[in-house]
Amino acid sequence: MLLLLQGMGTAQPDGTNTSLLFFGCLLFAGLLMVYIFSPAELETSEEKTRLGYLYERKEQVYENLRDLNFEYKAGKLGDGDFNSMRDAMEQEAANVLAEIERLERQRPALRNV
Repeated sequence: MLLLLQGMGTAQPDGTNTSLLFFGCLLFAGLLMVYIFSPAELETSEEKTRLGYLYERKEQVYENLRDLNFEYKAGKLGDGDFNSMRDAMEQEAANVLAEIERLERQRPALRNV
């Protein structure tokens, strides 16, 4: 049995398996580089107008006010913190609404020109 194992160890490999493994790794690395560094398709979207931005900001402020009220009712905020944060958010909402109103009044005037 020992002689049989020694006889198997003396056979010279032809390198085919090693070459195939090396070629496979090289091919995989090449395809991986192509995948990683290929330019991605850019998604184009409409350019936001100031009015569109303000409408989104208004929704964010309203959502923040709802969350603030929920946290206050859940007992996570004290009266002082709640009142100061609410006042700041309400002031921001008022500023956003005033600017929306101003831009909407200007909008029809710009279309008539």
